[in-house]
Amino acid sequence: MELLVTGARGLGVTLADHHLSAFETYHRELVAWNQRFNLTAITDWEGVLVRHFLDSLSCLKALPWAELAAGARTIDVGTGGGFPGLPLKIVCPGIRLTLLEATGKKVAFLKHTVQALGLKKVEVTHGRAEELGRNPAHRERYDWALARAVAEMPALAECLLPLVRVGGAMLAQKGEGAAAEVHGADAAIVTLGGRVRQLMPVELRGLAETRHLVVVDKVAATPEKYPRRPGVPQKRPLRGSASRQVDEELSR
Repeated sequence: MELLVTGARGLGVTLADHHLSAFETYHRELVAWNQRFNLTAITDWEGVLVRHFLDSLSCLKALPWAELAAGARTIDVGTGGGFPGLPLKIVCPGIRLTLLEATGKKVAFLKHTVQALGLKKVEVTHGRAEELGRNPAHRERYDWALARAVAEMPALAECLLPLVRVGGAMLAQKGEGAAAEVHGADAAIVTLGGRVRQLMPVELRGLAETRHLVVVDKVAATPEKYPRRPGVPQKRPLRGSASRQVDEELSR
């Protein structure tokens, strides 16, 4: 566990014994379920520790710890095996967390793991961000929307920003091409009511490549026509004249 402890310390996170026990349980459940369902290609302890647990905890370099601890309403979109949401919940239990996942088998794993870890104030939702973004119970209701390796930035912004309240923010975990992705998403971000605040490089212990945290503030309400129907943001990402492109799509 030393690699987890020292890696977390490098991110400004101090792990206590109960945190370590929770991460051990999480890994055990992930490996057991992965034998039946394809949750992740990474199952060895060190790989999970670095590429899932520490990578998730790296979000705390950009997220406001005090705000999370006070009960910030946070949604993890396309969470898969629970990353980054569940590791963040383990170390910061005050978060009011929604895990959104479109694959039923992964939803079953998430519900089981939340129970196995004894976590409270966690809602596991089966669905798509494009659908949730039009649901009044979720649209512009979250303080933070998070995502890791879900889609390119233009599509990701269209999935996340409609869920964030004005004054809140989205955080996307990206790889070495983050700057180019953000540049290509400028039109989409502005059209959706966002403004890029920060592009933060992150070095993880045991990982050669540089990761990036992209923080986008929600500065204006998202127009009602966003998000488009499921699958369209990925197939026809907003670029250039974003509004015209969407109007043409809706008229079809």
